[in-house]
Amino acid sequence: MPKVKVKRTKPSLDMTPMVDLAFLLVTFFMLTTKFAPEESVIVDTPSSVSELKLPDTNVITLTIGDGNRVFFGVDGQQTKEALLSKIAGKYGVSFTEEESKTFSLLTNFGVPVNQLKSYLSMESSARKNVVQPGIPIDSVNNELGDWVHQTRLTNPKVVVAIKGDQNVDYATIQRVIDILQDRKINRFNLVTDMEAKPSNI
Repeated sequence: MPKVKVKRTKPSLDMTPMVDLAFLLVTFFMLTTKFAPEESVIVDTPSSVSELKLPDTNVITLTIGDGNRVFFGVDGQQTKEALLSKIAGKYGVSFTEEESKTFSLLTNFGVPVNQLKSYLSMESSARKNVVQPGIPIDSVNNELGDWVHQTRLTNPKVVVAIKGDQNVDYATIQRVIDILQDRKINRFNLVTDMEAKPSNI
């Protein structure tokens, strides 16, 4: 008796769930991605093999850019508003509510306190084109020390990170470290680019 051949059908795969999953993942990453904030100065940090990472919050970032200009930044809008109020009281400068709100949205800045009011009153597009002179760090006018000190009074949990360009003068970095040590800050982080560890160690 001849065998009956069963007609084989090709299996079909429904791609709809996979497409749905792909779109869900894309949507998730788009909604949870945190864009890098716009910096006032771009620095090319030196490389190192350190694997320690900075915390995501409560960080004072002291950026030292080209021309040995020092920029100050701290995270947290409430911290920034309280900090500006303390600095205003110390230097006898008054800031409007709008200027205080603008300050709380800045990533970092590099202008002396006496120029800060006019800097904050500028339009956002105009601020991007201004060449900031840097925060004074000399022994006569040490505003950087006051910014760091008042920030630590406002938020005692903050840690300090120094982010310097690899072409900055060593004397400027040393001056910033001296300012921190004068304020009894002996633990701070140096921000570097990650490079691979040597394999022969």
